Amino acid sequence: MVLAERPWGVSLIAILRFASVCFYVLFLGLANGFTARHGTPQDARTASGGWDREGAAKYLDERMEVWFTTAKKLRTGQSETTCVSCHTTIPYVMARPALRGAMKAPTATPQEKRLIEETTRRVESYDAHQLLYDFNESKKTESRGTEAVINALILASADAAQSRREPGGPTQQALDRMWKTQRPDGSWDWLDFGLEPFESVDGAYYGATLAALAVGIMPGASNNHAAEARPGIERLRGYLKEKYASQSLFNRVWLLLAATRLNDLLTKAQRESLITEIQSRQRDDGGWAQESLGAWRWSKTAAPFKAPGALDASLLAKSDGYATGLIVYTLRRAGYPASHPAVSKGLQWLRANQSKVEVNQQSWTAWRAHSLNYDRERGGDKGEPWRRMFMSDSATAFAALALIASD
Repeated sequence: MVLAERPWGVSLIAILRFASVCFYVLFLGLANGFTARHGTPQDARTASGGWDREGAAKYLDERMEVWFTTAKKLRTGQSETTCVSCHTTIPYVMARPALRGAMKAPTATPQEKRLIEETTRRVESYDAHQLLYDFNESKKTESRGTEAVINALILASADAAQSRREPGGPTQQALDRMWKTQRPDGSWDWLDFGLEPFESVDGAYYGATLAALAVGIMPGASNNHAAEARPGIERLRGYLKEKYASQSLFNRVWLLLAATRLNDLLTKAQRESLITEIQSRQRDDGGWAQESLGAWRWSKTAAPFKAPGALDASLLAKSDGYATGLIVYTLRRAGYPASHPAVSKGLQWLRANQSKVEVNQQSWTAWRAHSLNYDRERGGDKGEPWRRMFMSDSATAFAALALIASD
């Protein structure tokens, strides 16, 4: 045989040809390996139904880290914790466990663990910690009510994410504090800085819907409520029902979301009328605009109602990720299928509007939404990079929730 007669069994030309083929195969293997490991945005979108889960998770984690680094620090026992927020903290608490589930990542993120640990320390030091705001008696009272509700929601969400059958000790303590700070009318004193949609005179109703969510997702809530909690729950229901008709569409959407967790908040007629109104505000592109969800007053009692800062009306009139994500997620939670015309168009908008965002030399994949109070896109002290993305934190969290609920 030729191979027996020649030590290498091939000619020099054949060797060179073989080496070329090996190099080409090796190059393709490395390229494919890097693509599988890092992926392009388009690859990530294709793999997860038209959107980038990993990009959304990275954005939310890094923004939560920015919040921990930059936000106000509060004396808590012998150390400090970071204050909580409705635009960044609450959306993160609601969305991040769902994203982990969708990505088959059972372990809580470092940011989740830190948030739970800091919230637990706040709950365990209620009588000795620094309030969110303490520069006058009114803000002290508002701080107590606001934090009591938010702490209960954070810890109840964490317990639910861990599939606990009963609330943990800190969660029960937070719930007890929530009922202790409840007002006689069923609501809570809520921070009012004249900022829409979370910190205004109308924010108290939004806060009450968060309390209803906390009660509804509390482990064991579907089986029974402790006897001491029932009077508070009935006062809460009474407040939400009594004030419903005068609320903005934004607040009523939040009530619909709360009603998916806690029963007897909406009548059938109210629910049907609300769905009709939600559909009527949907834009031709399939999205919703936060600006259109309320006759915003910024806590003013008489016209003219004007934001504290200059606004870009053309920007606010566009569909945004927060309004669209919140509404689509709420409709899905309320039992409307992904094939429902309003839901389907909303999902199409969400899949088409996750985009690359570059702020202060940082690049993220996110959905955008904008402040109803200041034009943060133009810079200045109200537009510094970390503030500019506040509403986009909400937008990205709720867009992810809506898409996960529909995948």
